[in-house]
Formats: sequence, structure tokens, C-alpha cells
Amino acid sequence: MYNKHLLVYALAASVLVVGSSASGLLILGAGAAGAATGQPPAPPPAPSGPFPNATGQWSNFSNLAPQAGNPFSIALGTNGRTCASCHAPTDSWTATPAALQQRFKSTNGADPIFASVDGTNCPTLSQATPAGRQAASSLLLGKGLIRVAIAPPAQAQFKVSFVDNPYGCASASPVSVYRRILPTTNLAFLSDLMWDGRETLATTNIHAALLKQAADAVVDHAAGGVLPTATLQSMVSFETAQFSAQVSNTAAGVLNSAGASGGPALLAQQTFTPGANDPFGPSAPAPGVTPSPVFTVYSSWEALQGVSPAALVQASIGRGERIFNTRPMTIIGAAGLNDQANARGQTLTTVKGTCGSCHNAPNAGSSTTGRFFDTGVSHASNRTADLPLITLTNRTTGATIQTTDPGIALTTGLWADVNRFKVPTLRNLSARAPFFHNGSAQSLDAVVNFYNNRFNLNLTSQEHTDLVAFLSAL
Repeated sequence: MYNKHLLVYALAASVLVVGSSASGLLILGAGAAGAATGQPPAPPPAPSGPFPNATGQWSNFSNLAPQAGNPFSIALGTNGRTCASCHAPTDSWTATPAALQQRFKSTNGADPIFASVDGTNCPTLSQATPAGRQAASSLLLGKGLIRVAIAPPAQAQFKVSFVDNPYGCASASPVSVYRRILPTTNLAFLSDLMWDGRETLATTNIHAALLKQAADAVVDHAAGGVLPTATLQSMVSFETAQFSAQVSNTAAGVLNSAGASGGPALLAQQTFTPGANDPFGPSAPAPGVTPSPVFTVYSSWEALQGVSPAALVQASIGRGERIFNTRPMTIIGAAGLNDQANARGQTLTTVKGTCGSCHNAPNAGSSTTGRFFDTGVSHASNRTADLPLITLTNRTTGATIQTTDPGIALTTGLWADVNRFKVPTLRNLSARAPFFHNGSAQSLDAVVNFYNNRFNLNLTSQEHTDLVAFLSAL
């Protein structure tokens, strides 16, 4: 469901309408508008909501007092973009197709997010006309995918031997891949940054990685220069104070009633310890011992017996949480897990796990361990015609892999890392479809279908409904 407040904030944070002409609106980037008026722009404080979505409402919560003018929402480069251009607080701190389509329509495709640097499928595509701009940004408009160009390291164990790119970006170095914009909220629960962890791999801790990410974003995405450390610190302090979660369900009502602990305010109280709750670490329960549940947000709803419409949906959400925590699955063929050894030195060729084996951060669903997994999303067999097909050849063995996105391997250069991606946080999921790094799952129903088939969960129709209801309530 689209929210009119989303467009107002997104436009305020990225472009300013300053007049009109015979050909339409005259739109200046925030930096240009500031120069025209002699005053720096003053974007509004990040709104808290609530904001509607397909299953109810979600909201933001901040540990900081409301403030206007944080550099997060100011154009610090030369193309009019701000951090909020791609991470809009009213759009679940990312950019969803529905909101992007409204922004395109309202600005005739001139919103800075559609800049050719990465907002088009390939920078060589024509943007001379509105129709051309729409076609050039089809992946951003349709799936919320930004183009990311990464050159494999010179010492990579593989070479990029062929790129079949439907938009003409067929370079082998850098390689163009297309990824969803990760939200800049709930960052307190991260052990790595970016789908491929490239900012984390280049630093020593999450705070340092966030500082580097902010600095790189201004240079690479906003066409800016080097920022003072104090400015970067202000941006990171703002980001790490934000929490977002679903606050109500259309049928179940508010999500912090009857003992439940939904919503962002309670989420902000949740602790996170890097490396903790690792199902394969030294402190993991011995085989056969039931691990502690990852999620307890709706444990009080698991056994509800009411017959009202609200109680029935609350019970479904509670059962879905129990399925997430306890439904056994046999995990095989997942690189990043099945090719590793646990703390006891045992090879994890076959793992008896649950959803929480990877999404192990308590009540957040991210990973405390910073592991990267290949679940098959980017395999050639799952390619759609709008994504590239990239052929990699092992320099030693001559073996080949075809993929739509090599994942972390483009950063590490390791053959074993091909198709591996980070574990995303699960809170506020319902507000930010489509899902997976390439937007290939249009709904949470599709996400559950994918994993049900991939790991043979054998969910009944009711169990499928319950698991979707739980994920939608996060």
C-alpha cells in the first residue's frame, strides 16, 4: 500500500521543486537548490509513522531526539542525492518499487535516485526522454535494484570469462550486478554490512564499517568528495539510533497486546552480542539438545484459543513463530555452512537445523556470526530474463559456474565464496518487498515457498499461512 507521506519526505530529502517551465517541472537537487537560495537545505526530522503496508502498519523509533538537518538527509555531493534518496525513512529506510514509481511519476524521472551512476541498468542507456528514463531504470522501478559495479581482485581464483547482460553492461571488470537496497535501520543487529560484506571486510568493526560505508556512499553514489570525520560520525550516530518494525496487523490488531512484544520501541531494548547464539559455535547445545528459541516476540500468542477474528490471527502469528524456531530442516548443499566445520571439528555436510540456524540473532533474525551463505537464489537455474548471466572459470581446475551474481566472491576472489550472501535482518519485513538480494521474491508467500522447496520443510497449507503471518508481523 502506498503512503502519500513517503513521497513528501523522499522528495524533500532528494529533490526540490522550485518552479515550472513549458516542458514541465523544474527540479533541482537539494545541493543545487541550496546554492540558488544561498541557504543550505533543511530537511525535516525523520518521521516516526505509523505508515500503512499490505498487512497493517509499521513505525520507526529513534533513540535520538527528533532533529532536522542531519547530514543523512542533506545533499553532500554534486548530483542532488542524499542518503535518504535511497534510504527513505518513510519507505522502510530503503527504496521500494511502489514508492519509486510514484517518485518517477512526480518528477518525470528526474529524481536523483535515477541518476545513471547506478540508478539505471547501465550508464550508457539513453535518458533523453521520460520513456527512455523509464526503460533505463526498469530494474530499479520494477524490483528496487541498484546497479553495483565491482572489479574482482587481481589475485582472484577465478576469471570472469563471459557476461550476458541484457542492458549492454557486459564488462568483466568491473562486473555489473543488481541488488536490493538494504535498509539503514535496525543496524544495531548487524555483524556485517552490504550483501557481500565488502565494507566490513575492509574494517575491524561495525562502527568503522559504517563510517567507511558513509564516506564511500558520498563519493560513489552522490558524486561528492571527502567528508570531515565529524560529519560521518553524525550520520552514523543517526543511523544506528533507528529501529523499525511492524506495529499492527489489520486483523490481529496492535502487536504489543496480550503479552506480545511487537513494535520498534521494544525492539530498541533488545540486546545484540556479536557471535552469540551461534548454533555451530563452542557454546552451542550438544546434538539432540533443543536450542533456545531465536524469537520470543509472540510466544504468548502460540497457545491462544480465542475464536474472535483477532484472536485467530494472533494465534496464527504465534504458531508461525514456533515453526520458525523449531521446524526441523535438513540443510545440504548450502555453501558457507555445509562446506564448513563446527567448533567440535565436525564437517557440516548435512545439518539438522531450523530457520534460526542462519537467522540466529535473538528477536531480530540477522546473523550474529557474519557468515555468508549460498541458498541458491543467484544460481543460473533461477535466472530471469531481466538479470545478467555471468560465467566464472576457475583458474586452477578450469571448472565453470554460471550465476546472476557471484556475491561475496567478487570481493574476496575465492572460488568457494561464489553465490554467497549475508543474512539480512528480518524485522519490518512486510514493509520492504520484494525480497532476496535480487528482488526475485515478490512477497513473503514467495519467500516461504522458496525455502519450503529448497529445504523440504513439507509445510502444510496452514503452516505456510502461519509462517507468513509471523514474518509479516515482524
